[in-house]
Amino acid sequence: MTRRLHFIKMHGLGNDFVLLDRPDIMPELLPELARQMCDRHFGIGADGLLVVEDSEIAEVRMRIFNSDGSEALMCGNGIRCIGKYIYESGETDLLCPTVETPAGLKKLHLHLSDCGIVESVTVDMGSASLTAPSDHHMELSTSHGPVSVIPVTIGNPHAIVVTEDLEAIDIRSLGSELEHHEAWPDRSNIEFVKIQSPGIVDQRTWERGVGETLACGTGACASAYALVECGKAAWPVSVRLSGGTLTVDSDPSSGHIMMTGKATRVFDGSFDFNI
Repeated sequence: MTRRLHFIKMHGLGNDFVLLDRPDIMPELLPELARQMCDRHFGIGADGLLVVEDSEIAEVRMRIFNSDGSEALMCGNGIRCIGKYIYESGETDLLCPTVETPAGLKKLHLHLSDCGIVESVTVDMGSASLTAPSDHHMELSTSHGPVSVIPVTIGNPHAIVVTEDLEAIDIRSLGSELEHHEAWPDRSNIEFVKIQSPGIVDQRTWERGVGETLACGTGACASAYALVECGKAAWPVSVRLSGGTLTVDSDPSSGHIMMTGKATRVFDGSFDFNI
């Protein structure tokens, strides 16, 4: 059986998604749909599938599925795409809409161009916390030798690895090994960072269930927060990713992490889903 679905292709700094608005399929089929649509050879190609659903407590509800079919709790780049989509499609005229996610309610601030197009989005990512039992660091044994990581949670798990040479990292091997390390029963996102100055950080990301991506919003927030808490950086922090730069700051009144970056709509199309 084949079901034809309308989709929108979007990205946040090269972290790309297929977006479906209230697809008429059974929810239990969404993981398989994500695997088919995100396949870069036999599908559309994307890092993840964004699903817009109705919400009783926000403008919309967002679900995010990684390219391997696993569901994520939160996606910083994805939620910026959601904000751009619901405003430009006329679903909301609010410049500060709220989006329900599995990680809780997220408040957005949409920044418009002179012609009314959403150019960038600031997301209130909520609170972050360091999860190491002491001194913020964990020493992990790997086939590459011992690796020091700073574990962080910001709606989903992250591990920050500070390095002096990003290009020397075998990210496919080490990233995958750290993602599946026994320290995280449900796997973790891994960020490799090089500190250029207290306000500038370069980052490469290994995303749980995806692999290396050009950008990761929650990862950028996790890195900035971890480095500030460890005294290695200061707010605001420009996180320079392979696909572009995200600005990460802390709201002094709430302590919440605020992330600002672009969102881009690429094209629309239809996809035949083989059920």
